[in-house]
Amino acid sequence: MTLRILNVVSVVFALVAVAPSAAAQPASAGRAPDGSPAPRMPWGTPDLQGVWDHGTATPLERPDRYEGREFLTSEEIAEANINATTFATSERRGELTAERDVGLAYNQFWWDRGMSDGRTSLIIDPSDGKIPGRTAGATARADAARAARSRRENSENPEDRGLWERCLSRGTVRLGGVYNNNLQIFQSETHVAILLEMVHELRIIPLSGGSEPDETPSQWLGRSRGHWEGETLVVETNHFTGQAPWRGSAENLTLVERFSRPEANILSYEVTFSDPTTWAADWTAALDMPKTDGLIYEYACHERNYGMENLLKGARALEREALQ
Repeated sequence: MTLRILNVVSVVFALVAVAPSAAAQPASAGRAPDGSPAPRMPWGTPDLQGVWDHGTATPLERPDRYEGREFLTSEEIAEANINATTFATSERRGELTAERDVGLAYNQFWWDRGMSDGRTSLIIDPSDGKIPGRTAGATARADAARAARSRRENSENPEDRGLWERCLSRGTVRLGGVYNNNLQIFQSETHVAILLEMVHELRIIPLSGGSEPDETPSQWLGRSRGHWEGETLVVETNHFTGQAPWRGSAENLTLVERFSRPEANILSYEVTFSDPTTWAADWTAALDMPKTDGLIYEYACHERNYGMENLLKGARALEREALQ
């Protein structure tokens, strides 16, 4: 075992050891009365530990029907919440096309999209709530990716499919989702660890500040460095492999995330996306995550991934039909 691996293992054990409130205490002990001040760690920094829910019914980009509006009316919030909690119920299946019905994959029992926070979009910059336009290079990459997918539409092997379908990675950024919308934070004086429920990925973030050296190897989740700016944890991430692209951006992406805890039961999250090879300008999204009393259980779809097996079987069946 290399010294680097030993160091990582030591960090994980240390983070678990200093986080009894998140890992050892019962779930009922995890939530303070609403409005309570956020706790602090023994060494003085804000305590960001706990299980936080990033599920939301607020869309990433502002729909055209809300152009020029930052907030919804109370009636629109109620409608958004009803849609989020009923859109896959059996009573509403008559509203769906056959393709959309199959695309939903599950009935409403399995979906947990969260509620609207009253805003028309998660994007707060630019002010129109839209992702800035793509560069010519990004458009060319997208066209090439679509052509490559069409050439391997039936997929000879699991490796021909994306990391999501193979249950290997969902990427670094989590802004809403359909289910498994939790993350858990652990802290020590020198590191922060973020356990992502979906695909059960773990980010270990050193708090040494500075930037990664040029020889740093790239990873699916990138390589992160963090530091404190007052009450806010700032994490910069780069060195992505490009195998888990996000909205068209790949290996040239840089993320700047900001985590703060304005009160005991809220984790405020803000993330800025920067990639001049993909977007005409940087852009920022924000989300307040409520604290969750429950635990995070292992997400293990890679153990007997029936979906992948059936996808490949279906491809072979289509090939046999074509030959006949």
